[in-house]
Amino acid sequence: MTDNANFSLSGKDFQYPVLSGTVGPDVVDIRKLYGQTGAFTYDPGFTSTASCQSKLTYIDGDEGVLLHRGYAIGDLAEHSSFMEVAYLLLNGELPSADELSGFENTITRHTMLHEQLATFYRGFRRDAHPMAIMCGVVGALSAFYHDSTDIHDARQRMIASHRLIAKMPTIAAMAYKYSVGQPFLYPDNSLSYTGNFLRMTFGVPAEPYEVNPAVEKAMDRIFILHADHEQNASTSTVRLAGSSGANPFACIAAGIACLWGPAHGGANEAALNMLHEIGTPEKIPEYIARAKDKNDPFRLMGFGHRVYKNYDPRATVMQKTVREVFEALNVQDPVFETALRLEEIALNDEYFVEKKLFPNVDFYSGVILSAIGFPTSMFTALFALARTVGWVAQWNEMITDPDQKIGRPRQLYTGPTQREYLPVGSR
Repeated sequence: MTDNANFSLSGKDFQYPVLSGTVGPDVVDIRKLYGQTGAFTYDPGFTSTASCQSKLTYIDGDEGVLLHRGYAIGDLAEHSSFMEVAYLLLNGELPSADELSGFENTITRHTMLHEQLATFYRGFRRDAHPMAIMCGVVGALSAFYHDSTDIHDARQRMIASHRLIAKMPTIAAMAYKYSVGQPFLYPDNSLSYTGNFLRMTFGVPAEPYEVNPAVEKAMDRIFILHADHEQNASTSTVRLAGSSGANPFACIAAGIACLWGPAHGGANEAALNMLHEIGTPEKIPEYIARAKDKNDPFRLMGFGHRVYKNYDPRATVMQKTVREVFEALNVQDPVFETALRLEEIALNDEYFVEKKLFPNVDFYSGVILSAIGFPTSMFTALFALARTVGWVAQWNEMITDPDQKIGRPRQLYTGPTQREYLPVGSR
């Protein structure tokens, strides 16, 4: 028996069905609210609104839970590969050995970009932000791959999905190479997805590039941890753009543009900048005191999370990865020592424990990426590379959802009522 939510307005009573998912909060179905009552709901940021049904990702922020298709993120990061997680998000189940091999082969053979796109890159200034380049190049893919833009053809949708996942590392690596004035490197089909990206980013034609296994593993984990995160701002943007029937390349470009915002994809850069500001472990007590002072504008970046009110489950994995990378690369830098010491202090400080201000994934990922050699301008580009898998999976789910309609949020209008137009000479 379906429960109902009772609603009263202007002396009239209404009932709306309460829907239950497999796990998580119940949802009041208000699709008929406006038609029956003439009223809208008011929910800035849509923080209490479910915009869709989804089988992809589940988050319980109070308990610190993140599941992809039912699998805990810690288990996936520890035992799986990014290609396995990509297959899982796209297809609903973890692949068999043969399915994984076939999927990896498909992705590997879609990694090259159309040669004319190299000319497209040269239209940007050398100091252009990598995210600006990625927005432009990904949007331009629809001008090169006309055979995979029919969203009503399931086969074309899957080809476009594979192309986006495969080409994003090439696009990101070329954005980096362009910014430093080095020649582009073509993909190497003998390498893994992540190893190939590292080579295209840091390799040069003059000598062979040897992939560091510890760095490759760390990058693969970072990609897994950023693959999908439910209906966040950029994912909702992809779905909203897709609801109009836009082609998949345009939808993902829209997601990249949204992710570029500092409140969304730039948190790890902000955390690293904070560590640079602190400088050395000796100064940590001073900054801890400032963080506790309500009158001081300083805030500890990379601590706490809008969704997670417990320890970020992704941070648990990154905590271990930080040490593995530092050891493999023999990192000796006060900033990294400061990060480890700050983490230790915050985890044991009553103030931060009481307010549940635990280190989140952004605190660790920025430190790791910097140690590997990425400039801060590339941090959000790497986020976009990984999140493309989630965006593509969410877009495919939306296209095949029979309840999906073109997005059209309502508003609470507070402007002037209708007034008389006055000629310019009478104003």
